[in-house]
Amino acid sequence: MKNILITILTMTLLTNTTKAQNGDYRFMIEQAILAPSGHNTQPWLFEIQPDGIAIHPNYSKRLPVVDADNRELFISLGCATENLCQAATSRGYQPEVSISPDSVVQIKLTPNRDAKAGPLLPFVALRQTNRGVYKHRMIPHDTIALLKKVESNPGVNVYFFENGTNLFDTLLTHVVKGNNIQMNDPAFINELKGWMRLNKRQTEASNDGLSYATFGAPNLPAFVAKPIISGFLKAKKQNEGDLKKGESSSHFMLITTNQNTLQEWIGAGQTLQRLLLESTRLRLAHAYMNQPCEVASLAENLKQQLPIEGQHPTLLLRLGYGDKKPYSKRKSVDEVMIK
Repeated sequence: MKNILITILTMTLLTNTTKAQNGDYRFMIEQAILAPSGHNTQPWLFEIQPDGIAIHPNYSKRLPVVDADNRELFISLGCATENLCQAATSRGYQPEVSISPDSVVQIKLTPNRDAKAGPLLPFVALRQTNRGVYKHRMIPHDTIALLKKVESNPGVNVYFFENGTNLFDTLLTHVVKGNNIQMNDPAFINELKGWMRLNKRQTEASNDGLSYATFGAPNLPAFVAKPIISGFLKAKKQNEGDLKKGESSSHFMLITTNQNTLQEWIGAGQTLQRLLLESTRLRLAHAYMNQPCEVASLAENLKQQLPIEGQHPTLLLRLGYGDKKPYSKRKSVDEVMIK
């Protein structure tokens, strides 16, 4: 009888431990899916394992035109990884990140009573990409200094270029050149249109993609919105808007990698996410102007024209101060789980 009782108590303890762990893991995934991704494709799948969580690339969400080598896809996985690690320490786990030969991010989670939530976790849910025109306010040098202190992964480098300098102008000129190339590429336009959600109905049906609301567009029937959107997807219109947005910003932030490898792309995503969370804590707005990094010839030009020691331009963002915008939608945890 005594042995039966001990067995029942042991099984109950193991069941309760598993339930608590599963709740913790679900919380971590809930934070991970709030990471940014190109066109808000959310190109990840999560697998709960006995000793951690794996993040698989979801190649059905890849962008073969704008991201032919899947670099931005793996950067997105790195961003999700960083969010998950931030959440893990808050639940008493020590995360250890590795990348498998088949490009899966493996996050081993070891219970650790000394693990504590970092200061950035509260900003995971608050972070957003702000595509609007900013307030023409310069970011103080001591605030930029705080961003420069954010830890970078091996092989990843971060540079800041202040508005009013020649190098800032060089980058903005390359954004314009990028628009001239991309906006005159029918394949690029078709891919972009495929991820645009033109109204509330489309946005809520998919919970992914580029929502009309994040661009400040009205909620219109699709047959009305389509010709309007098509009219804006022209190089001239895009350049007019991007020049205003660039000129209203305080700084460009450029992330580079040394060898342009998959491991560095994931590390760039982790670094990027730490920077975005810290910038959110500092009440800064951010948005991507990644055209010069996406067009290979322009990226090569930047290697020569910027003091980046031949490193690979990987991500370009603008920083400044702006009013809050609507948030992009996310798929539910259950929709991105491998069962």
